[in-house]
Amino acid sequence: MQYLIDASVYIFRAYYSMPDDMVDGEGNPVNALYGFCRFLGDFMEQVTPEYIAVAFDESSTTNFRTDIYPEYKANRDPTPDDLKRQFEQCRRFTRAMGLMNVSNPRYEADDLIGALVEHGRRRGRSSTVVSRDKDLAQLIARDDVFWDFAGRGKIEYEGVPEVFGVWPEQIADFLALAGDAVDNIPGVPGVGKITAGALLRHFGSLEKIYANLDKVHEVDVRGAKTLGAKLETHKGAADLARRLTGIACDAPIDNAEEELQPKAPDLGAINALYDEANIGMALRRQAERVSDIYCR
Repeated sequence: MQYLIDASVYIFRAYYSMPDDMVDGEGNPVNALYGFCRFLGDFMEQVTPEYIAVAFDESSTTNFRTDIYPEYKANRDPTPDDLKRQFEQCRRFTRAMGLMNVSNPRYEADDLIGALVEHGRRRGRSSTVVSRDKDLAQLIARDDVFWDFAGRGKIEYEGVPEVFGVWPEQIADFLALAGDAVDNIPGVPGVGKITAGALLRHFGSLEKIYANLDKVHEVDVRGAKTLGAKLETHKGAADLARRLTGIACDAPIDNAEEELQPKAPDLGAINALYDEANIGMALRRQAERVSDIYCR
């Protein structure tokens, strides 16, 4: 089993949930850094994985989806400067912990996780995707796990529909139909989540929906009689959205097999970072415990 962590989810969670009066000696906030370090330390102590990677986003304006649709994620506020600083510190901590940290200006963290999922499958190794982001659930196959750490817990393949409304392999199609306001993807006008779910339960996939537009009126959903015409009119929008919602599992990653294997933490580098951030003994002792595990 390999564990693939979506770093942004846990950094943002810490930033918005922990007190912003946690500061270093120069008055810079360190709440996101502290929360992420505690999360990653807890994770390493609990799981002690043989294979692990932590994926980071670089920029939403340089990735390939923006080339396809310039308005992709354009509705989001810019990342605050104090959070950008902490993102870099979180990457420093990940490296100091001896863990693979991966990012790419052309691909999002989701795509890098997807590429590592495929890398593991080629070697007969299943994956646990550690995130709260529904988009990443599309990667889950029958031997994989979606783990909302400190949230819903572990969700296996069979449990995905109960949580997200559709099967993993339908999530990208679902978002293409219903749109995704979080990422500023419009989808098909007039097709919401209930209609998108009903269509996919009836036909199975976006491709099969469009191959059977003459039968869409049979779906038990409000407005079914006019739904086929609506889908036909907006097929271009659906196709565009589908290019955005699918995870690109062919993102290039160098030396994946070697990098996935954790190394012993560099306690000197960790303590130097903690000194800068005024982080106390509890997390230092945790790093020492993790180091003991990987130095045996």
